[in-house]
Amino acid sequence: MSKRIGILGTGMVGRVLGSGFLKHGHQVMIATRNPEKVADWLDKNPDGRVGSHKEVGAWAEVIILASKGTAAEAAIALCDADDLAGKTIIDTTNPIADAAPTNGVLHYFTTLEESLMERLQRASPKARFVKAFNSVGNAYMVDPDFGGIKPTMFICGSDAGAKAEVTALLEQFGWEAEDMGGVEGARAIEPLCILWCIPGFTRNQWTHAFKLLKK
Repeated sequence: MSKRIGILGTGMVGRVLGSGFLKHGHQVMIATRNPEKVADWLDKNPDGRVGSHKEVGAWAEVIILASKGTAAEAAIALCDADDLAGKTIIDTTNPIADAAPTNGVLHYFTTLEESLMERLQRASPKARFVKAFNSVGNAYMVDPDFGGIKPTMFICGSDAGAKAEVTALLEQFGWEAEDMGGVEGARAIEPLCILWCIPGFTRNQWTHAFKLLKK
C-alpha cells in the first residue's frame, strides 16, 4: 500500500531514503527551509515533492527523521505537534558529538542510561517513534545486496502498531527487522552506529551490515 512519506533532513540519508520510498511506490515530500538544497534530488526524482516542515508534518502518514543527531529535536519542533500525534516517526538519528573519533570510536552526547530517541519521545509524547536505519551506511539502506543474505535491522519503540508498520516497510526494502522492545532499547541500538563505523574509520571498510543469527 502506498504511503505518504515525509522526510525531515536534506542530507544523504534523507535523500537516499526518499528515493527508495519513491522506488517502492510511495509518495515522498522532503522538508526544507531552502528548496535549493534539494534541487538536484528533485531533478533525479521528478515525482518527489518539497515543502516546509509544517507542510510535511501535516501531509505525511509516516515521517522519517534523518537530520543530524544534534539537530533532531529542533527538526521535530519545526512541525506542528498536533500534526505528529499518532503518526509513526522512523528515527534514523544517532547522538554523535562534534568531537573527532578516538581511534575510530565515535563520541556520543548521550549516556547508556538515556538514548536520543527517548529524549525525542518525551519531547513529542503523542508521536510514535521507532528507531531504524541508524546502524548501516546509506549505500545499503535500500535493497541491500549481501549475496542473498538478508541483513538485520534492529528496531525498537513503545508502540506495537508503529513497529509493525516499520517492519513492513523494512521488508519492502529487503531487510529482516528484529524487535528490541520499547523505547529504552534505543540505548543499545544507537551505539551500534559506533561499532559499524569502527572498520570504516580504521580500515576504510564501509561495506558491511549486521546479521542476527538464530537457531
